[in-house]
Order: sequence, then C-alpha cells, then structure tokens
Amino acid sequence: MIDLGLTKIALIGAVALVVIGPEKLPAVARMAGTLWGRAQRYISSVKAEVNREMQMEELNKMHSGFMNATSKINQTVTQSFSEVQQNFTEASDSLTEAMAEANQAYTGYSEALRVPTDEDLAAKRRDFRKKKLSQTSSLPIWFKRSTGRKTRVMSGAARVARYRPNIGRTIRFFN
Repeated sequence: MIDLGLTKIALIGAVALVVIGPEKLPAVARMAGTLWGRAQRYISSVKAEVNREMQMEELNKMHSGFMNATSKINQTVTQSFSEVQQNFTEASDSLTEAMAEANQAYTGYSEALRVPTDEDLAAKRRDFRKKKLSQTSSLPIWFKRSTGRKTRVMSGAARVARYRPNIGRTIRFFN
C-alpha cells in the first residue's frame, strides 16, 4: 500500500484546505474516507478470492492424488484376489483329483479287507474286560479319592438334586 506518514497527511490536508476551502472540506473528507474504505474492502475481497482459488487448486490436486492412489489400490486388490481365486481353484481341482484317486484305491483295498470272526470279537471283549477291571478294581479307594478318580456313579438327576442351591425354596422344619 501507500506509505503515508503523519507529516504527509498533514501536508495533504493543508493543501486540500487551501484548494477546496473550509466549507466543502468536511464533505470531501467524508467522501474520500468512504472511497478509501470501499477500496480497502475491494482489495481484501480480491485477496480472499485469490486465496480461495489457490486453496481450491491445492484441494483439487490432493483429490486427484487420492483418486490415483485408490485406483492403484483397487487394481492391486483385484489382481491379488484373482490370483488367490486362481490358486484356490487349482487347489480344489487337485484335491478333487486326489479324492477320486483315494476313492479308487479304497474300493480296491476294501475287497482285500478281512471281516473279523466271532473268535476275534470274543478275544477283544475279554481284553476290554481285563483292561477295565485293571483300571477300576485293583486300586484301593483311598488312592482313588486322593487322585480324584470316581468311586461311585451318580445319575444326572441325583447330581442336580444334591448340588442345587437353595435359592427361592423354602425350608420346612415341621411338616
């Protein structure tokens, strides 16, 4: 802007007083003040408009950068998804082939499997009974209690009746 000091303003005022005269000087000063205010407002609005345009240009650059980045990410994700899908289809195809081969091998071996006889089943039953007896009856009760093994079998209803809390039930001492 124009650099006006106090001496320059005083000199301009003295010249204006001589040229315009004391009668018209207040009206001219008022008019000059309003014109000066309008000029300042116009200049500030032009500055604000220029700043807005610069900010809008920066925002547009940022927007285009974000759009480019999102399109690149979208392409990368789509490409990796298609690769994963292709690998999955290849794996499922190979799994299907392996299952078909295993099914053919199983049907071939199932004919060679031997059906157990009654003697085999009886021996298996005897072994089971021996194993069960060795696990349960050969240990003393005090050892079972100390190790936490069950010594008695209790039904589910009996367990519920025994361990049910007394909430909401009334206790009667005299029937």
